[in-house]
Amino acid sequence: MRCPACGRPDTRVLDTRPVQDRRVIKRRRECEACGERFTTYERLEEPPLVVLKSDGRREAFDRRKIVIGVLRACEKRPVSAEQIENLAAEVEREVRRLGYDEIPSKVIGELVVERLRKLDEVAYVRFASVYRRFADLEEFKREVERLRKL
Repeated sequence: MRCPACGRPDTRVLDTRPVQDRRVIKRRRECEACGERFTTYERLEEPPLVVLKSDGRREAFDRRKIVIGVLRACEKRPVSAEQIENLAAEVEREVRRLGYDEIPSKVIGELVVERLRKLDEVAYVRFASVYRRFADLEEFKREVERLRKL
């Protein structure tokens, strides 16, 4: 592994640990030449997933989009970055488990909504209001009432 500071290939691993349900290996490294310490992540390369958008377009699955959307919904809520990352990883695992080569964005959205409801109800309503495109206050109120009954 090349050192990002000096470019030399002489680095050694100080610590190795699995993260994200053992699907990623996190390695703490140190350059033997300059002493710089840095972290690398090793992830199994998986076949690409294609998302079918509601307007008919196709695009590559990008887990960061889930993280960004959930982050917005969780703004000023007691939800940690780790919980958001775990939610996104869980959704990606479920999508891959379903075995689709191409998956409708609606399926992904429902998986996110389902998990977000369990994580934080306010963030769930925020996300659902954008994702489900609530047209007016009545739809919003109906969703809150439905949530209260659960």
